Amino acid sequence: MGQKVHPIGFRLGVTKDWQSRWYADKHYTEMLQEDLRIRNVVASKYKDDDIARVEIERASNQVTVTVHTSRPGIVIGRGGQRVDETRALLEQIAGKRVRLNIQEVSQPEMDAYLVARSIAQQMERRISHRRAMKQAIFRAMERGAQGIKISCAGRVGSSEYARTETLHEGRVPLHTLRADIDYATATAHTTLGTIGVKVYIYKGDIIPEYEKLQQDSTSAVSNQGQPKTEDKSKGEVIDKKADGIVVAADKSAESGGEISDSKEPASVESKDKIAADSSASKSRARTRIKAKSADPTSEKKEDAKPRPKVRAKDKQKTKADGSSSVGDSVTAQESVSSEKEPKESKPRSKSKTRTEAEKESDKDHKD
Repeated sequence: MGQKVHPIGFRLGVTKDWQSRWYADKHYTEMLQEDLRIRNVVASKYKDDDIARVEIERASNQVTVTVHTSRPGIVIGRGGQRVDETRALLEQIAGKRVRLNIQEVSQPEMDAYLVARSIAQQMERRISHRRAMKQAIFRAMERGAQGIKISCAGRVGSSEYARTETLHEGRVPLHTLRADIDYATATAHTTLGTIGVKVYIYKGDIIPEYEKLQQDSTSAVSNQGQPKTEDKSKGEVIDKKADGIVVAADKSAESGGEISDSKEPASVESKDKIAADSSASKSRARTRIKAKSADPTSEKKEDAKPRPKVRAKDKQKTKADGSSSVGDSVTAQESVSSEKEPKESKPRSKSKTRTEAEKESDKDHKD
């Protein structure tokens, strides 16, 4: 069978501390019995007030008792009445001056003893053990626990035979010394017998200070080797670190708005930007030239041609025949029409028909 080690006792002096902090060469057993009586008195005085743990420290003439609870208002009482009563009881037991401190547990769902005690109380009220365990697991994981394991042993669910039922979620590394594991047990007193509840809550790893310093030094060395990028618009040098933090230092005042680093050559990114700007300006010039060539008004002006030579000959013929007035009017109309529509063929046909009629009239006069 597997032999289990107490998770807190296994880590004492490494990541966990003792709940009783004092030292004695003589009368050790008497002081130990005093501590046990003090804890029993506090537990009986505040039975249902969610006492998580009791820490005891001893000086030469004084005993300091620190009570961790999730309900500090109930423990203190109205005007500190209950605190005064418990202090008087503890002074009778210890025979010395007792200083009583009350501290609040901020997250009771992450405290192993409070979780185990709440499951035991629910089982005493005949609530399903599986439902109580699932609710405790859900609340602990919701609060930020990295793993939790709960086991109930005994006549679970009113069965005739004793058995152990375990539910867990996440990871609970019991063999890792730096793992912060909170462990506690509680007992449920039912009509069929007692049921033991064990709770393991894994809250994460506790890293020693020397390892933190090593990690910081390695991160600083890695950040020194990161490349630098230039931002010409703002005149800043930006250092990109591994953690994602950007540190900007304005050097525009030193170099007159321009950054000049003699150690590092011009970056490839700046060259690519210059080439891209030049190509963009060239493409804009080409588009302007294309737009000018595509303008319809310019095409009309370029397509305008001078008067055809045939029409000039027709003018000379009409002047020689003596019908200058008619020819001039016709040519004027033809010139206007040629400016508007240079490719029409109708005016030519008119000029031809009129010249033929004039020729016939000339022949008649001769006859």
